[in-house]
Amino acid sequence: MLVKDRVIGLILEHLEVDKEKVVPEANFIEDLGISSMDLWELVLIMEDEFNLEVPDEDLEKMRTIQNTIDYVEQRVGKEIPE
Repeated sequence: MLVKDRVIGLILEHLEVDKEKVVPEANFIEDLGISSMDLWELVLIMEDEFNLEVPDEDLEKMRTIQNTIDYVEQRVGKEIPE
């Protein structure tokens, strides 16, 4: 499975957002209306899902869905075993 697909899947599973708005260029707060607390919870879920640790200072790097996909891919690769 591609990391991109899993990140998008996690967003759809755990956040109350319209599927049509979940596009790579979408900004979590401005476009999706997600609170910073919801974003923090999503990061915790991704840490568990991808077995990685996201330092607090790296949260700023996750403003858009694509930023988040890129961040995870840099740490675990583009694909994850199913």
